[in-house]
Order: sequence, then structure tokens, then C-alpha cells
Amino acid sequence: MFNFDAVVPSIPYIFEGIGITLQIVIGATILGLVLGVLLALCKIGNVAPLRWFASFYTSIFRGTPLVLQLMLIYYAVPQVLDIKIDPIPAAIIAFGLNSGAYISEIIRAGINAVDKGQMEAAKALGIPYSKMMKDIILPQAMKNILPSLMNEFITLNKESAIVTVIGAMDIMRRAYVVGGSTFTYLEPLLIAGLIYYVMTLILSFLGRTLEKRMKRSD
Repeated sequence: MFNFDAVVPSIPYIFEGIGITLQIVIGATILGLVLGVLLALCKIGNVAPLRWFASFYTSIFRGTPLVLQLMLIYYAVPQVLDIKIDPIPAAIIAFGLNSGAYISEIIRAGINAVDKGQMEAAKALGIPYSKMMKDIILPQAMKNILPSLMNEFITLNKESAIVTVIGAMDIMRRAYVVGGSTFTYLEPLLIAGLIYYVMTLILSFLGRTLEKRMKRSD
């Protein structure tokens, strides 16, 4: 049933896609985290237009398929603006914008879970809002939402496989190329699946380790 003989020489080629995948995932995570914090602060703030914008933004990116957002950025934006976007930057932007919508909800829930008394005490002491959020509220919220953030990171790692539709040479795309050249698709796809699975296990382990360390620091 399985015949890996034709695929084995191409395994290093598939493994080279790990770097591309991590580049996309890490870049999108950083962008999504920064955007998520800003959107969350807008959602809990007192400026109505910013709240409406943040809610509308989240609704759009959570209500449409990620692959559609990716293809709009890679194909439609260059058409409208008459520019060229390479697959990797397009993927980072698309995944980052999408992830920011989900992370904003995670952070908003984490902020709301922090004891209200701490915010009231900070206000009573005259601590500026920005300093209160940066030094008191957000650090506690981050500890509470770390498992959810790691789940988002792991999900992003797996969903990154859809960049194959725009030609980015990630793990999945390389497995598909190997399948096309050897006329054997099952084996390279299984290898790609194993790579994603191992990466997910590693990320899960790192997340649990970080969570334990943060708990010990309380």
C-alpha cells in the first residue's frame, strides 16, 4: 500500500518548508498580537467610534474565510494598488490581520476577568490609564489568557498550510510538488502531516512549560 522509495530522496526538500512555515507563523503571530492588544483596548475604551471600528473589524475577519482574506491580499490588493506582493509577506499580513481579530477577543475577555477592584484602586491613586493598563491590568490578563493564546498560535501553525494556494513554498506546497514529480501523493502528504503534528506537539509542550513558569512567578 505504501511506497516511500520514490519519496525518501525528497524528504529534505519537504523539510526545508519548515523554515517558510515558521517565518509566516511567527510574523503573523507578532502582527496579530500587537493588533489584538490595540483592538481589545479599543473595545473596552470609552471612545465610541473606536469601539464600533474594533467590533466591525472583528466581525469582518471572523465572519469570512481565511483563504478568501489571503487571496484578496495576494491577488486583489496588487490589482487595485498596482503593486506586487510576494507570497510570504502576503501570508503574514493576511494571517496577522485575521489572528488579530481572534486575539482581541481573547485579550478583551482576559482584561474583563481581572478583578475590578484593582482598576478602581489604580484610578483612586491617580495612576494614568495607559500606565495602569501596561503595568497592572495587561500583565495579569496575559497570565490568564496564555493557554488561549497558545491555542491560537497552534491553530495558526496548522492553518498556515493554506498558503499553498498562493504558491508559498511551505511544507504543504513542497509535499504537493514532490507528489507531482513522483506521481505519488499519499506518502509525501503523510510526511507533511507528520511534520505538522510534531510541530504542534513541540508548541504545546512549550506552551505548557511557559504557563508553569508564569504560575510559579505569581
